[in-house]
Amino acid sequence: MKHQVPTPAVAPPAAAAAAAVKFEGQTKTSRMKVKWTQLGLVFFLILSLVMTGCFFWQYQMPKVQPDEGMGRSAKSEMMCPRFPEPLPLEHPIPSLKEALEKVDVLLRQTINPISLPALSAIVILNDTVLWTGNFGKRNASDPHSGPTNEYTIYRIASLSKLFPTLMLYKLWEDGKIGSLDDPLEKYVENFTIKNPLGKMRDSELKYVTDGLIFLDSGEVQIRSSSVTLRRMASQLSGLPRRLRATNLLWKGKTQSAINLLQDDVLVSDPGTKCHYSNLAFSLLAHVMAERVAGVDYQQWITENILDRLGMEDTSFDLTPGMQSQLAVGVYSNGKPAPLYDLGWYRPSGQMFSTAADLAKLAMMLLGAYHRKLLEPDSLKIMLTPLFRCDKDYFANRTGTPWEVNELMGYELLRKDGDLDGYSATFSLVPRLKLGLVVLMAGSRSQKQDVVTKAYNHIVPAIERAFREAKKVLVAPPNPDHYIGFFTYSNITFYEIKVGPDGVLIMQQFGPQIEELIPEKYRTIKLNYLVDRVFKVVFEKEYPCVLQVGTASVSLEAQDGQLFNFYVFNKQGLSPGFDAPGLNTYNVVRIPRRPSFSS
Repeated sequence: MKHQVPTPAVAPPAAAAAAAVKFEGQTKTSRMKVKWTQLGLVFFLILSLVMTGCFFWQYQMPKVQPDEGMGRSAKSEMMCPRFPEPLPLEHPIPSLKEALEKVDVLLRQTINPISLPALSAIVILNDTVLWTGNFGKRNASDPHSGPTNEYTIYRIASLSKLFPTLMLYKLWEDGKIGSLDDPLEKYVENFTIKNPLGKMRDSELKYVTDGLIFLDSGEVQIRSSSVTLRRMASQLSGLPRRLRATNLLWKGKTQSAINLLQDDVLVSDPGTKCHYSNLAFSLLAHVMAERVAGVDYQQWITENILDRLGMEDTSFDLTPGMQSQLAVGVYSNGKPAPLYDLGWYRPSGQMFSTAADLAKLAMMLLGAYHRKLLEPDSLKIMLTPLFRCDKDYFANRTGTPWEVNELMGYELLRKDGDLDGYSATFSLVPRLKLGLVVLMAGSRSQKQDVVTKAYNHIVPAIERAFREAKKVLVAPPNPDHYIGFFTYSNITFYEIKVGPDGVLIMQQFGPQIEELIPEKYRTIKLNYLVDRVFKVVFEKEYPCVLQVGTASVSLEAQDGQLFNFYVFNKQGLSPGFDAPGLNTYNVVRIPRRPSFSS
């Protein structure tokens, strides 16, 4: 992404020399006059983050013609904030409604009565269910079968891997696991596996330290990396895809699995390569349950996650009530698929769920659900990508347990699942507080990625809605402390006054400033945070790069700066402020508005 060199909002000392001015009088005179010889500087500002309120809104989709535009329109000028902060929205929003209509058409067109007869999808924004889409029938071979809905049961396959990961973070939060990076040997005393790639003789030896990859040369031996809990949850453990001489229906015990590994081989040195492993997640789940929690894995998940989040239709096994709501999975030829019991591999792919239940899980992971499972710091760690994968891996990066790719500059976190007769995707765009769940009875399309295509419609509409949303700003307890005139080195000048809502307004002024810079980019609002600290705010979107004569200024680089006002003097006024994020200090109060000579 191309950026212009940022220009400070309040000029640093280097700028003072470049923009030297002559003073005709100082603060002791009755009138200040300043002769301008160069442009000073422009104030730039932020979009404020306000996450208050809670509402649920669903867009009802009228039918849209299939040939209506599916692409993202290009803008002639890049507008910012490039990544707008999530704000409360007042629905309905026409552009968002239009985008969801296109998603409706997209998913409706994927239905195939033979290979993909049923699909349920749900779009989540923060704590809001924006839209649900349900297509086809639960049982394509039964003419009396009912239509799908958000409570239709699907097998979710590898989406089941979300739950061992949640268990890991919860046990870590509760202090039952010392570190996410504990080696597996800490909890399984007799765990061993051969790691021939941990010691190498190679002219280009690749090793990892503090998350960085380095190359060394010559005849070198390095210490073997360990199979850690976090690596097991992020496809970085190096463990094989499954236990040797077993398949996904293996009914063995955890100790038998550990015994089988003693003469097995890691396929890569742990922490150095992305390698998909059902074995890693199943072993992690069983070890945490049996050796740490002291209970059965399924019991722990049910009591500590499913019950806690109210995921009433999510389970490892079908109850009679769930059976009646099941979407029948089919192979690509339309033949019904059997519901295999995955035995010891259940943690990696056994579970059943609904779009409605997985929406609750998505809201929790986005930090918006009213039932809390993990602390915000833990959620932040869980949603952070860990490692960049090789080009031959199916995702650009990996996380716990995510496959991570870039979408329009955002990190798109996905967990995909495919198992006989069923396909599923659970996905999040954390920066937008956005989620999309798609559950399918049948095989996902190999011709197109409907999840990415759906986001291509939704993301621009969400961005536009956030940019146009009303910002809720906070006024200071007493604005009188801050109002008045200020200058930086007698080069740039600012007036702070009180708006009708009590929120402070700051405007930069001066002859050349007023001639070259539109007023809306010279005027900002100050959002009060705490203890004389304010955040500058643009009310509307702005050009990422502002052309000022023959120069260009990056407004985007100034976005979100904090102003720290000084302790009040005897007159109850703040003598000035700093902008530490811009390395700018001593913007000082002056007694009156200066006048300028040409």
